[in-house]
Amino acid sequence: MQDMALRKRKDGLMTPLAREFFATIHPNYLSVAALVVGLTSAAAIAGQQLGLGFALWILNRGLDGLDGAVARAHNKQSDFGAYLDLLLDFVIYLAIPLAFIRIAPTGLNMWAALVLLSAYVLNLLSWTTLSTLLEKRRMGSPGRLTGVEMPAGLIEGAETILFYSLFFLLPAHIGLLFGVLALLVFITAGQRVIWAYRHLT
Repeated sequence: MQDMALRKRKDGLMTPLAREFFATIHPNYLSVAALVVGLTSAAAIAGQQLGLGFALWILNRGLDGLDGAVARAHNKQSDFGAYLDLLLDFVIYLAIPLAFIRIAPTGLNMWAALVLLSAYVLNLLSWTTLSTLLEKRRMGSPGRLTGVEMPAGLIEGAETILFYSLFFLLPAHIGLLFGVLALLVFITAGQRVIWAYRHLT
């Protein structure tokens, strides 16, 4: 919901860094580095080192923002790079909740995680199927934030970062946080269904 507004601020911070220090580094390498850091964060959670896990999570998000800035600053944008960036993001989005379940496998937490992962699946279907139809109709937005079209919704990148940070800061309430995030993701999927009905019929 806040991604478009935050994009300019993020680029304002990262573009000078990208231009100065990352001219010789391909953005895809940064995407893979972000994956490694994110998986290490999940491993730290599983080892009950939440402070280290949180620091690595923040570093993961920083690298995830940097790869796009490097691509734009040095004209290295590609469809594969956009695809890889999104795919690896979702690997981390799945790995971190599973790592929290590893250290707090209560019945409530397990069910809440299952509902959250189900919400992710539904949201991805609502988004990627719609994106394909928009590309087919050439209804893409030139100012879009990702390599594929994604109509705005309640839960986007900024809100996901917030909730995942709360997982680290409030681990005793992980089941509740999973449940609230799942509800908001379901609402986001519903928003896209309504958007599709209004624009594709």
